[in-house]
Amino acid sequence: MSADDTSMPDPMDDAAADAGPWNTAALSRLRTWAPEWADACNKMATNPWCSRVLSRKFAELVCVGLAVACTNLDIQAARRHMRAALAVGATRSEILFVIKCATVVSLHSCSVAAPILLDEAQAGGGEPVSRTGGQPTPSCDAMRAAGQWNDAWNPFFDLDPVWTEEFMATGVGIYRSGVMSAKEIELLSIALDASVTHLYSPGIRRHIKAALGAGATTQEIVEVLKLCVAQGVQACNLGVAILADELSRIEPHE
Repeated sequence: MSADDTSMPDPMDDAAADAGPWNTAALSRLRTWAPEWADACNKMATNPWCSRVLSRKFAELVCVGLAVACTNLDIQAARRHMRAALAVGATRSEILFVIKCATVVSLHSCSVAAPILLDEAQAGGGEPVSRTGGQPTPSCDAMRAAGQWNDAWNPFFDLDPVWTEEFMATGVGIYRSGVMSAKEIELLSIALDASVTHLYSPGIRRHIKAALGAGATTQEIVEVLKLCVAQGVQACNLGVAILADELSRIEPHE
């Protein structure tokens, strides 16, 4: 079975379009097996869609980002939320923008590890690092001049300024595109950092502060966090389908 294959179909009919994070076939099966729990879980998980604090399109775009991020790589959820986003008016540029943002979240590997490397190297008498290495770093310099530089990036800039410049050139190209507003970018960034598979606390705080500064309300940020929690339903989307398949092998008439 391929990574995006299950024994349950995932139709994107009108009912599925309002299903939030659910594979509707999995939810239907769950309601047969554990109706009270299924109804309670469904009420919780679809709350961010029902509250209408965030637009339906933006909620789906956030879920696309959560699904495609390297911390998740959920093929089924990515397809389901892309299809739902397109159905409510999202454009290719908007979805591609979200994919790009999800791509650069991997920088946090360096944000966490580079300071540790510097500390340990210096403790062991390692060679001092050069901040520039003699190479121009126009993207980094522009970000500093615009007040967009994050001091958490200094350690890996010290270790490899050329690569850091290459990465920042990639990031600048995304955020200067104008596809999303500053507030939407910060809300999306909160979701990517607060995903249960990532939980990058420094980024969460940084982007919450920036989101509030860009005009986001506390309730909008809460709704984004609720979208992160709703992704827990992917355990049911995956597990219920597999359980049904395995039960059918030993209980063919079930």
